[in-house]
Amino acid sequence: MTSECPRIQIENEVGTVTMATTPDKSPGPRSPISGREFLLPSPIVTRRTRTFSTSKSASQNPVKKGTVKYFCRHKGHGFITQAEENAEELFVHISDIEGEYIPVVGDQVTYKECLIPPKKTKTQAVEVIITHLAPDVKHHRWEDPDDD
Repeated sequence: MTSECPRIQIENEVGTVTMATTPDKSPGPRSPISGREFLLPSPIVTRRTRTFSTSKSASQNPVKKGTVKYFCRHKGHGFITQAEENAEELFVHISDIEGEYIPVVGDQVTYKECLIPPKKTKTQAVEVIITHLAPDVKHHRWEDPDDD
Protein backbone atom coordinates (compact mmCIF):
# COMPACT_ATOMS: atom_id res chain seq x y z
CA MET A 1 0.00 0.00 0.00
CA THR A 2 1.42 3.37 -0.98
CA SER A 3 0.62 6.61 0.74
CA GLU A 4 -0.35 9.56 -1.44
CA CYS A 5 1.73 12.72 -1.01
CA PRO A 6 -0.15 15.94 -0.30
CA ARG A 7 -0.41 18.09 -3.41
CA ILE A 8 -0.61 21.83 -3.97
CA GLN A 9 -1.23 23.72 -7.19
CA ILE A 10 0.62 26.84 -8.27
CA GLU A 11 -0.85 28.98 -11.03
CA ASN A 12 0.94 31.60 -13.12
CA GLU A 13 0.58 33.18 -16.55
CA VAL A 14 2.00 30.08 -18.25
CA GLY A 15 -0.25 27.49 -16.63
CA THR A 16 -0.78 25.37 -13.54
CA VAL A 17 1.89 23.21 -11.91
CA THR A 18 1.00 20.46 -9.46
CA MET A 19 3.46 20.22 -6.58
CA ALA A 20 3.81 17.26 -4.25
CA THR A 21 5.95 16.86 -1.17
CA THR A 22 9.14 14.88 -1.68
CA PRO A 23 10.26 12.09 0.68
CA ASP A 24 12.14 14.64 2.80
CA LYS A 25 8.83 16.55 3.20
CA SER A 26 9.95 19.52 1.07
CA PRO A 27 7.73 20.56 -1.84
CA GLY A 28 9.05 19.54 -5.21
CA PRO A 29 7.50 19.60 -8.67
CA ARG A 30 6.08 16.30 -9.88
CA SER A 31 5.12 15.19 -13.33
CA PRO A 32 1.32 14.82 -13.47
CA ILE A 33 1.72 11.66 -15.57
CA SER A 34 4.54 9.68 -13.94
CA GLY A 35 4.61 11.29 -10.50
CA ARG A 36 8.39 11.67 -10.76
CA GLU A 37 10.16 14.89 -9.90
CA PHE A 38 11.11 17.27 -12.69
CA LEU A 39 12.71 20.70 -12.89
CA LEU A 40 10.68 23.74 -13.80
CA PRO A 41 12.26 25.96 -16.45
CA SER A 42 13.92 29.07 -15.08
CA PRO A 43 12.19 32.36 -15.90
CA ILE A 44 15.64 33.97 -16.28
CA VAL A 45 16.71 34.26 -19.90
CA THR A 46 20.41 33.53 -20.27
CA ARG A 47 22.60 33.82 -23.33
CA ARG A 48 22.39 30.04 -23.65
CA THR A 49 18.58 29.84 -23.50
CA ARG A 50 17.84 32.95 -25.56
CA THR A 51 16.34 32.30 -28.99
CA PHE A 52 18.21 33.28 -32.12
CA SER A 53 15.59 35.86 -33.09
CA THR A 54 15.71 37.49 -29.64
CA SER A 55 19.52 37.62 -29.75
CA LYS A 56 19.45 39.08 -33.25
CA SER A 57 16.96 41.82 -32.35
CA ALA A 58 18.95 42.66 -29.17
CA SER A 59 22.20 42.95 -31.14
CA GLN A 60 20.54 45.51 -33.43
CA ASN A 61 19.57 47.74 -30.47
CA PRO A 62 21.69 50.83 -29.74
CA VAL A 63 24.54 50.69 -27.23
CA LYS A 64 23.65 52.42 -23.95
CA LYS A 65 25.64 53.43 -20.88
CA GLY A 66 25.07 52.70 -17.23
CA THR A 67 26.63 51.95 -13.85
CA VAL A 68 26.70 48.67 -11.93
CA LYS A 69 24.43 49.02 -8.89
CA TYR A 70 24.83 45.44 -7.65
CA PHE A 71 26.42 42.21 -8.88
CA CYS A 72 26.82 38.87 -7.09
CA ARG A 73 29.01 36.24 -8.70
CA HIS A 74 27.54 33.48 -6.53
CA LYS A 75 23.93 34.31 -7.41
CA GLY A 76 24.88 34.86 -11.03
CA HIS A 77 23.16 38.17 -11.59
CA GLY A 78 23.07 41.86 -10.80
CA PHE A 79 21.52 45.19 -11.71
CA ILE A 80 22.62 48.17 -13.78
CA THR A 81 21.45 51.74 -13.23
CA GLN A 82 20.80 53.34 -16.60
CA ALA A 83 22.42 56.68 -17.43
CA GLU A 84 19.09 58.21 -18.52
CA GLU A 85 17.04 60.15 -15.99
CA ASN A 86 14.19 58.28 -14.27
CA ALA A 87 15.01 55.00 -16.02
CA GLU A 88 14.41 51.72 -14.19
CA GLU A 89 17.21 49.38 -13.18
CA LEU A 90 18.09 46.62 -15.62
CA PHE A 91 18.66 42.99 -14.70
CA VAL A 92 21.93 41.47 -15.96
CA HIS A 93 22.75 37.75 -15.99
CA ILE A 94 26.30 36.50 -15.48
CA SER A 95 26.32 34.96 -18.98
CA ASP A 96 25.87 38.40 -20.54
CA ILE A 97 29.02 39.92 -19.00
CA GLU A 98 31.83 40.17 -21.53
CA GLY A 99 35.42 40.71 -20.51
CA GLU A 100 37.93 39.43 -18.00
CA TYR A 101 36.78 41.25 -14.83
CA ILE A 102 33.86 40.58 -12.51
CA PRO A 103 31.70 43.71 -12.25
CA VAL A 104 31.62 45.57 -8.93
CA VAL A 105 29.49 48.45 -7.68
CA GLY A 106 30.43 51.68 -9.45
CA ASP A 107 31.85 50.16 -12.64
CA GLN A 108 30.72 52.03 -15.75
CA VAL A 109 29.40 49.74 -18.48
CA THR A 110 27.97 49.73 -21.96
CA TYR A 111 25.15 47.35 -22.85
CA LYS A 112 22.26 46.65 -25.17
CA GLU A 113 18.70 46.01 -24.06
CA CYS A 114 16.82 42.77 -24.69
CA LEU A 115 13.13 42.14 -24.08
CA ILE A 116 12.38 39.45 -21.48
CA PRO A 117 9.88 36.82 -22.65
CA PRO A 118 7.14 35.68 -22.39
CA LYS A 119 5.31 39.02 -21.97
CA LYS A 120 8.19 41.12 -23.33
CA THR A 121 7.22 44.10 -21.18
CA LYS A 122 10.53 44.37 -19.31
CA THR A 123 14.10 44.47 -20.53
CA GLN A 124 17.42 43.11 -19.37
CA ALA A 125 20.99 44.15 -20.19
CA VAL A 126 22.94 42.01 -22.66
CA GLU A 127 26.39 42.32 -24.24
CA VAL A 128 27.60 44.10 -21.08
CA ILE A 129 31.15 45.47 -21.31
CA ILE A 130 32.95 47.24 -18.46
CA THR A 131 34.31 50.50 -19.89
CA HIS A 132 35.69 52.11 -16.69
CA LEU A 133 36.60 50.23 -13.53
CA ALA A 134 35.41 51.78 -10.27
CA PRO A 135 38.35 53.55 -8.57
CA ASP A 136 39.78 52.34 -5.26
CA VAL A 137 38.03 48.96 -5.52
CA LYS A 138 39.81 45.63 -5.99
CA HIS A 139 38.68 43.89 -9.16
CA HIS A 140 38.85 40.13 -9.61
CA ARG A 141 39.16 38.16 -12.79
CA TRP A 142 36.72 35.35 -13.57
CA GLU A 143 39.44 32.73 -13.13
CA ASP A 144 40.41 34.01 -9.65
CA PRO A 145 39.33 31.78 -6.75
CA ASP A 146 36.32 32.88 -4.68
CA ASP A 147 37.00 34.89 -1.51
CA ASP A 148 34.85 32.90 0.92
